[in-house]
Amino acid sequence: MTRIEPSADVSPSATIGKDSSIWHLAQVREDAVLGEHCNIGRGAYIGPGVVLGENCKVQNYALVYEPARLADGVFIGPAAVLTNDLYPRATTPDGSRKGNDDWQAVAVTIGVGASIGARAVCIAPVTIGAWAMVAAGSVVTRDVQEHALVAGVPAKQIGWVGKSGHRLVFRDGAWHCPETGERYEYLGNDFPVLA
Repeated sequence: MTRIEPSADVSPSATIGKDSSIWHLAQVREDAVLGEHCNIGRGAYIGPGVVLGENCKVQNYALVYEPARLADGVFIGPAAVLTNDLYPRATTPDGSRKGNDDWQAVAVTIGVGASIGARAVCIAPVTIGAWAMVAAGSVVTRDVQEHALVAGVPAKQIGWVGKSGHRLVFRDGAWHCPETGERYEYLGNDFPVLA
């Protein structure tokens, strides 16, 4: 059963998937699309036309600006920000107020199962690969590979993570997830894939 708290502001033109929850003071703008079983936390913002897949979780006070695209199972931590303006200014060079036609929105795109930690900022345009993990407080300024663990300002890769979110451990010529036991190998790519 879909749940929308009375204090949430959900546009009539937004599409909300079944069994999704939108909590207190959250805002879901025009033409946004939320898949089934999504959870939008208190005070979170989902911009116009943003698309979330199924089973996404957007924590309290996170800001997801258009035209962001989130695949299934994406986690956005508390107060994380997905930007959309490569050259942010309130005014044009002649000093007049910027309008919608004075800039081109650019997207943050996030792959299946990826996680963005609390207070992390993703500077668009950027793509976060499937199952990647962005550490809390990081600032992502370039694309992140699948299964990569990145941290810092600017974010740099510091390891690999499995589907469980645990850091992979290298032993016996392959990467292993200490939680699930899954084994990952390099198979002609520059990131490990499930063997």
